[in-house]
Amino acid sequence: MANSDLSVTVSTTTRQTDPEVRPGRFDAATEARLSRLDHEATAHVEKNRPERTRSGYAADWNAWLRFCAERDLPPAAVRSGTLVAFVEWCWHQPARPPKPGREPGTLTAPSTIDRRLSGVVVTARRQLKLQLAEDVAEEARALLKAKVKEMERTGERRGRGPAPALLVRHMEKIAATLPRNRFGTRDLSLKTLHFALAGREHELAYLRLRDITEDPEGRGLIVDVRVSKVAPRTVEVPFGSRAHLCPVRAWRRWKAELGEDADPDSFAFRAVHNRWKTILDSGLDPVTIGDILTRIAARAQLDIRPTGHSPRRGLVTESSRAGNPDAVAERQGGWAPGSKVMRRYREEDDGFKENALHGVL
Repeated sequence: MANSDLSVTVSTTTRQTDPEVRPGRFDAATEARLSRLDHEATAHVEKNRPERTRSGYAADWNAWLRFCAERDLPPAAVRSGTLVAFVEWCWHQPARPPKPGREPGTLTAPSTIDRRLSGVVVTARRQLKLQLAEDVAEEARALLKAKVKEMERTGERRGRGPAPALLVRHMEKIAATLPRNRFGTRDLSLKTLHFALAGREHELAYLRLRDITEDPEGRGLIVDVRVSKVAPRTVEVPFGSRAHLCPVRAWRRWKAELGEDADPDSFAFRAVHNRWKTILDSGLDPVTIGDILTRIAARAQLDIRPTGHSPRRGLVTESSRAGNPDAVAERQGGWAPGSKVMRRYREEDDGFKENALHGVL
């Protein structure tokens, strides 16, 4: 017992006389090596982000750099006050840089400014390693919210507005006007699967042939969405009740065009030669997928101008009308549980479904 007490005493004394060691403080060579690893880790994570996310953050940061240059501020000055000034600056900027000989476009939309705030804060944390408070952009967003209210009061319009929902009635018209060739076969499959997945353009663009398989029990398709803005997901796509809009049948027809010997690692949706109608090896990039939807909708003379985001909004709308729970749409489209964005899509169409006049008049 005495020996044990002595051991503790000696150990304690030894620790008290050791030179002070501060956690996280290293010699210059070690610090340089750790800094290099930090830089490489940041670059690696950035490289593996979806291209659209990277380009969006880059555009947001470039806007911040222009603001800092005009105000003679260092780019690292990401603070509550500078972000408020940044919102004010963005509010008076055109949505796109004006081109020579053309009229200036609309001013920057509030949603774009809100995204720019996020892009600046995220870039400052990840690239500049700034330790920013969680609420660093709170006052800037409060200013933006006040400006939106004033904009609604005066009827001012900015930007293109949210993408309209692509509904079943729209897809009916599109299907009726598609050409009876490989273009039509591909575009019908692309449109119906885009809708069924509540997908983003880049998710469709990066699908490989091996990612779309038949359910072993014959209930439809199993789609492995490997490349996604948020997280990979697996989506089950059942047969549709309308044969001409069924994503399973449409995919089977397009897959038959690709041929039985098609490389499983080739892109699921590929370019078609304009003249010879042969299927090329190159896949469709995300922008082209949105352009295809806009083009086939224009041919059908729809009352809306859909973009690549319209099928995503459309599935949420139609699913809500059918009485499906929010959680079902969340899982289908890869939204986080309780997503406010997804619920805004649904709520915009709930005026007739949930109405105080039901049972009153």
